[in-house]
Amino acid sequence: MTEPTSTTGSPWRRRGRGVGRWALRVAVAVIGALVAVLLFGRISAPIGPFDASLAFRPGAGGAVVAVPPLGDLRVDAYQGPLRLDVELQRVDQVRARALATDPVRLAGVVDQVTEDLRSAVVRLTWTTGLAALAGAAVTSLLVLRRPREPLIAVGVTAGLLVGTAGLAAATWRPEALSQPKYTGLLVNANSLIGSAEDIVARFDAYRASLEDLVANVGNLYATISALPSPAGTGDSVALLHVSDIHLNPAGFDLMRQVAVQFQVDGVLDTGDITDWGSEPENRLITRVGTLDVPYVFIRGNHDSAATSNLIAAQPNAVVLAGDATTVAGLVVAGVPDPRFTPDKSTGDDDAGDDVLVNSGRALAEVIEELPQRPAIAMVHDPKQAPPLDGLADVILAGHTHDRKVSRLEEGSLLMVQGSTGGAGLRALEGEYPEPLTCTVLYLDPETGQLQAYDEITLGGLGETEVTIQRVVVGADEEDDTDEEDPTDEAGEDDGAGPVGDGTGDPASPPG
Repeated sequence: MTEPTSTTGSPWRRRGRGVGRWALRVAVAVIGALVAVLLFGRISAPIGPFDASLAFRPGAGGAVVAVPPLGDLRVDAYQGPLRLDVELQRVDQVRARALATDPVRLAGVVDQVTEDLRSAVVRLTWTTGLAALAGAAVTSLLVLRRPREPLIAVGVTAGLLVGTAGLAAATWRPEALSQPKYTGLLVNANSLIGSAEDIVARFDAYRASLEDLVANVGNLYATISALPSPAGTGDSVALLHVSDIHLNPAGFDLMRQVAVQFQVDGVLDTGDITDWGSEPENRLITRVGTLDVPYVFIRGNHDSAATSNLIAAQPNAVVLAGDATTVAGLVVAGVPDPRFTPDKSTGDDDAGDDVLVNSGRALAEVIEELPQRPAIAMVHDPKQAPPLDGLADVILAGHTHDRKVSRLEEGSLLMVQGSTGGAGLRALEGEYPEPLTCTVLYLDPETGQLQAYDEITLGGLGETEVTIQRVVVGADEEDDTDEEDPTDEAGEDDGAGPVGDGTGDPASPPG
């Protein structure tokens, strides 16, 4: 007689098998969904002038906006198992140009970016959801090999997605959008652009003047034909002096247009072509390589060694570092600013005048050994100029953002440029954006002596007209030069505005 089989504990075993089977189903579905999201849950979309990529990735919620290689901007706007990653990949030149030249589009740029981002996130959400469902279904079919398993996996995944969306909605904190956290170079964002509220308030007014300002550039070139030749015979070497562009694209445009229209023989840049000397900034300065004339550059206190090396790599450029070169037959010597102090908040700019004077002395020693006296010496800070007095007829400088011409004791003419870039974006922190300035020098091709110079001013906010002031070096020179100490940073103390702007407003802080 066969004894009955005991069934004690069989319900627990069956329940355990059921729990294990469902745990396996959930695990397979989650793994399949995550793999599919990682592989296919990314989209590309335009956001304003940017081309961006967006993706949901495993994380503790919130959003990360990557601006490679500057760093990241993180916003803890919601909680959940998925984080929104946005990577700004490049600026579309067509959209950026259309935005900059159309006041209507410029006025609605914030609304446009908001709408673009909203549309992109909605499309990403659908893409991610479909990828997760498909990945879970395919993985369940391949692993569990039962016809009904894909449907179960889709149901499980759909539930998890709904739960994730519900958690994000329940923990949504819109106020976090105004409290981003920066990493990398973006830590300097606040000091880079100053008060966002102040700049936005001024930018509305500045934008309104852009159309008039650009239109009046034509007036600048309409007057060229009426200017007499500096030498009377047209036999001159024309050199364009620019300084403190501070990465303003308008400064690059002005430099190019003046170089072409005045048919200059070379461009002399006394530094601060960038603002922070970072790699993203350096991508713009390669535009100097497209000029059809020699470009001579000395490093300012905002220019990094990488910036200097990139300019030196341009086919038409020479970077002077305590040495000399020849432009249109004239010898030009130059020395860089010995400091690198892009961040004014650190106080490193107060290195003392000795380091500046010593750099000028070092260049003076080089000049004394040259076989030919230079026509021009280039420094960034006017405080580097006194040791060069008498060793070159003209000494060019920048840094102060305040145009000034003065005669030194030994006879050299010190010409301090304003800012060809209008002091860059930081100028919007002030009461008025700075005017864009540059100067065309006319020199005797045989002796290198300065014959005349044209001071060109492209007005900023409130001063949209373009002016050219011709100064002939000679009998009236004393009326055109400043007798004050040329090393004074007038932009900080005396309130004198750049030549020809007619405003009398203080110049921006020196670079």
